Amino acid sequence: MAADYEFRTVWRVAGTAEEVRDVLADGPSLPRWWPAVYLSVDTLDEADESGRGGEVVMVTKGWLPYTLRWTLRVTEPITDTGYALTASGDLVGTGRWTFEQDGPEVVITYNWRVSAIKPLLRWLTWLLRPVFAANHRWAMARGEESLRLELRRRRATSETERRRVPPPPPTTFRWLIGRQRA
Repeated sequence: MAADYEFRTVWRVAGTAEEVRDVLADGPSLPRWWPAVYLSVDTLDEADESGRGGEVVMVTKGWLPYTLRWTLRVTEPITDTGYALTASGDLVGTGRWTFEQDGPEVVITYNWRVSAIKPLLRWLTWLLRPVFAANHRWAMARGEESLRLELRRRRATSETERRRVPPPPPTTFRWLIGRQRA
C-alpha cells in the first residue's frame, strides 16, 4: 500500500480573511503561535511581493513521538482567498489554503495531498494509516485552537488584554525534542 494521504480540514474562526491570511502566511511565526506542531521554521528563500516563491524548512510533529523535516514552497500569490504550496522532504505533495468570509467569521479550508517519504511512515502506513490520519487530525485541531488564540492576541488593544489570552497548546513528548537536537 502506498504511503499517500489526502486530508481536508475545515476551520471556522471569528475574524477577517485578511487577518487569517496574515497569520497563516507568516511561516517563521508558526512555532510561536502553533507550537504543538511547528518546532522550528527557517527561511530558505524570501517570497516575492505577492508571497510566491517563499520557501521555508520546517520541523513538525503531531501527537505521536516522531518528527518530520520538510520544505514548504508557496506556489501562488498569497491573497485574501488563500494560496497554494508544495512540500518536499519527509513529506512530498501539495496543499491549498482557502479563506472565505462568512459574516463575522472566516471559513478556512485546507486540502493536503501528500506522500510520506520518511521511512517510518512509509513502511508502517499499511498497518497504521488510521493512526497517522488521527495524528494529522489532532495536529490540525491544535492549529484551529492556536489560530483562535493568535487572532485574539493580535486584536488585543492593551498589554493587559494580551496577557489574558491563554498560551497555545504545547507540543507533546517534549523530552524527545531535546534528544533530537543533541
